[in-house]
Amino acid sequence: MAINLQKGQKISLTKENAGLSKIIVGLGWDEVRQSGGGGFLGALFGTQPQAIDCDASAILLKNGKYVSKDDLVFFGNLKHKSGTVNHMGDNLTGAGEGDDEQIVIDLSKVPAEYDKIVIVVNIYQAVKRRQHFGMIENAFIRLVDAKNNKEICKYNLTENYSGMTAMIFGEVYRHNGEWKFSAIGNGTTDPGIAAVCQRYV
Repeated sequence: MAINLQKGQKISLTKENAGLSKIIVGLGWDEVRQSGGGGFLGALFGTQPQAIDCDASAILLKNGKYVSKDDLVFFGNLKHKSGTVNHMGDNLTGAGEGDDEQIVIDLSKVPAEYDKIVIVVNIYQAVKRRQHFGMIENAFIRLVDAKNNKEICKYNLTENYSGMTAMIFGEVYRHNGEWKFSAIGNGTTDPGIAAVCQRYV
């Protein structure tokens, strides 16, 4: 049975799941339903609020540091140069059930120099569109064993993240030869993924 994590909790991935090699990191979110459909002015001018485009990314760190733009896997670079971290494609609206975006990580083949993979979701053009994570609900990150589609753990982000434009959902990291996962759930006001990466330089 999958483990439900709280903010700050850590879990061993490879120790508890013998033979685990490849994981699917599933990320999901929904837009908070707006009441009134844009109000009087919206009805008058026919302006609908723009859909919130959340983008999942994986930042690969060497000794806890971000050293090369090649180590960012996102909608503009779907596959890491090592072939071990793959983004399964961009979802523009977050509509529908289940995972909105997925990142597949082959833990058994991640080059030894990488010790941490940070999973981030940011809102595309958040500042320009005046959008933030207070407009998002039901956000989660879950880890699935790719071999049998069995969910290992899930972390539901339940705090109020109003004003935040990017979110560090969690980290997959090596510790004493095993892979672990940490539920982070920290919001930032970074305007884009490049600014989030700078936190790890």
